[in-house]
Amino acid sequence: MATVVIPNWNGMQWLDGCLGALARQDTTAFVTIVVDNGSTDGSVAFIERQYPAVEVIRLASNTGFANAANVGIARASTPYVVLLNADTVAYPDFLSSLVERIEAAPADVAAINAQMLRLDDPDCIDDAGDELSWYGAATKRGHNELAAAYAQEREVFSPSGGASLYRRDFLLALGGFDPLFFAYLEDVDLGLRGRLRGYRYLYLPSAKVLHKSHGAALALERYVALVTCNRLLLFAKNVPAKLLLRHAPKLVFGQVYFLLAYARPWASLRGYWSFVRRLPDTLRKRRATLRQARMDRVDWDAWLGHDRPTPSLVAITKARLSRLMDRHFRPGVPA
Repeated sequence: MATVVIPNWNGMQWLDGCLGALARQDTTAFVTIVVDNGSTDGSVAFIERQYPAVEVIRLASNTGFANAANVGIARASTPYVVLLNADTVAYPDFLSSLVERIEAAPADVAAINAQMLRLDDPDCIDDAGDELSWYGAATKRGHNELAAAYAQEREVFSPSGGASLYRRDFLLALGGFDPLFFAYLEDVDLGLRGRLRGYRYLYLPSAKVLHKSHGAALALERYVALVTCNRLLLFAKNVPAKLLLRHAPKLVFGQVYFLLAYARPWASLRGYWSFVRRLPDTLRKRRATLRQARMDRVDWDAWLGHDRPTPSLVAITKARLSRLMDRHFRPGVPA
């Protein structure tokens, strides 16, 4: 038995596809909870009218993806919780495949990441498990690559909160997602904290779901501010000081890279300031996280990548210069 938890914020355009696909699952051994983050687009009325069997938890305002997920997890009473984005369409055997696999897995496997395919191109991967580098780049494994190349089950660094099954006991033991993150990278933070406690995660290609990446996303300026802050939170919360010092050049380069790559300096600065304001809570949580870590099972070099983010800053600069040339010196060429 599983509980599907769907955080929603003004995602009504996606809900019929998402909830309709769940209604067509080849199993009925699940319940669905939508946690609505103060939507103003009629989402709640739509669900109550079209999908009355779905439980809706109404929050008064947008409290963020992490908190909404935690509210749904707290309401769940089943052994497994499936976290699902509103902008997804699950294949009919999505849930049954996930539950069957977790029931056959060892107890240290805490979560299973589905094969997330691009909604607009189902032959391509959207996310086959999340990865993290010492440069601070949290990336989707296989993103935009052919799904045929990701047809094998394997262990992944962290499950994506967009379409993964978790053991409920694991979520409760780790305190769920960290509300400090609000949205973005909260799933990587949870995955890393679980790794520190000795848990593992699998990617299951037979459990398929279509996903419109960033279909229910925040505005770009808000996104940049959040990921800038959360990238720093991720390392400040979870990584021992000696490793932060050892990899400081990569971490600093990563901050400079994303500052220039996003080209939203004021949004990035807001993100840095948000991190500073959250630093006291972050350091408190850091002490608790590292105190509970099983350092004898930590293999940081195996978990975190060393490749620089792509595209390179040179390639980004060339592309921007080309657009400027097109706009100002080549009349008739679209900018």
